[in-house]
Amino acid sequence: MHEIATLGVETELHRFFAAARLRASDYGDHYVALWDALDQASRGGKRVRPALVLAAYDGFGGTDRALSTPVAVSFELLHTAFLIHDDVIDRDLSRRGMVNIAGRFTERAIAHGAATGQAEAWAATAAILAGDLALSEAHRALALLPVPAELRGRLLDLLDRAVFVSAAGELADVTNTVSRDPLTIDQVISTLEHKTAIYSFEAPLQAGAVLAGAPEEAIDALGRFGRLIGVAFQLTDDLLGVFGDPARTGKSVLADLREGKQTALIAHAGATDRWSLIAPFLGKSDLTEAEAELVRGHLRDCGAPDTADALAREYASRAVQALQGPLMPDDLRATLTQLALSAVTRTK
Repeated sequence: MHEIATLGVETELHRFFAAARLRASDYGDHYVALWDALDQASRGGKRVRPALVLAAYDGFGGTDRALSTPVAVSFELLHTAFLIHDDVIDRDLSRRGMVNIAGRFTERAIAHGAATGQAEAWAATAAILAGDLALSEAHRALALLPVPAELRGRLLDLLDRAVFVSAAGELADVTNTVSRDPLTIDQVISTLEHKTAIYSFEAPLQAGAVLAGAPEEAIDALGRFGRLIGVAFQLTDDLLGVFGDPARTGKSVLADLREGKQTALIAHAGATDRWSLIAPFLGKSDLTEAEAELVRGHLRDCGAPDTADALAREYASRAVQALQGPLMPDDLRATLTQLALSAVTRTK
């Protein structure tokens, strides 16, 4: 989706990191290393958010790449910031099967003679600061956009709402893990919508459409599509987090169970007679692969994976329905319909 157009995003990101690295050289080797790590953290993803910005912008007749590229970069840096901070929250030292910023600075600390506690401090500090730097540039990219003040304000409002609501979702995702009782499906969906759907799908699509001057009704429809497909995407993600192939996903199939993450799988199981067999293992920090396989068996027996998959497909179908209006350009509708299909059929 918009692979050629996102090359401009890659170029702009490369230029940004090169300039930042040069500035950082005035402040010591560790700061240069931080920018190197941040640059690395921004790579390797699918560039979904920039592609959505550009698809909506192009779909509604936008032609000025000098305007659309910084907006696309803004949402990619927002995503990078959230991933970095999410790893701090989860205390992860790797992402996509590779060492992350915290992992790199743990190694750097040890190489400089730091003790374990000091290395952990290096890791957390570097990751938090890197996420802050990416988040700052995400706002700056929009604040400097050479467009009328009202349009710039609308774009900044979309970014602000994405940050504000995502923070609420991230907090809920963590605080929900101490719940003695499983959440309901509706509560799980609400958290997914807040944590992921708005910043990953709704806001980028609406930003591209707003920049292109799309009709308000169409902007609203893209918002509905984004929220719905974001939930479908995350339902599938949570399914892969327990039943996926780590070699393909680059994600542990133990982490969510060890964390006690409240997903649709757990919400469904909590209303069945298998819950008492699953509950003792959920949130067990030293959960073994054998114990996890036992949990997976109980989840399969009570129909949790099938329910989560069916729910994801239902949300994807509803998302496609949101696009069925005369104001939605045909090419954009086709692109987003394909996205909806891939969101629930992916294996990584």
